[in-house]
Amino acid sequence: MIKYLILMICGELVASSSQILLKKSAKKHYSSFIREYLNVLVIAGYAMLAFSMLISIICYGGLGYMRVVVLEPIGYIIVMFLSRIFFQERITVRKISGMILLLMGIMVFYLA
Repeated sequence: MIKYLILMICGELVASSSQILLKKSAKKHYSSFIREYLNVLVIAGYAMLAFSMLISIICYGGLGYMRVVVLEPIGYIIVMFLSRIFFQERITVRKISGMILLLMGIMVFYLA
């Protein structure tokens, strides 16, 4: 079970990284509609999302539906920190309180 938990967290890291790539692409201006959707950042972002989906499917076999679904909000926390690193977005008190609530919910589910 531990290997599936680690795999799930890695999958969430891949999914969060793909969201950062897609946001980087969205902030750029492109010369045409085609270039906006057919560029390295978008293609890599969607490929990483597909890969993270495959990881989640594998984890469903080892953890079960409810355990995988409960772990998915970890991606929100990872995105918050990656946005801070790559986009210099502020981490506010509301974001921290939301992160604490998410972690508490995950802990309650796994420890109960």
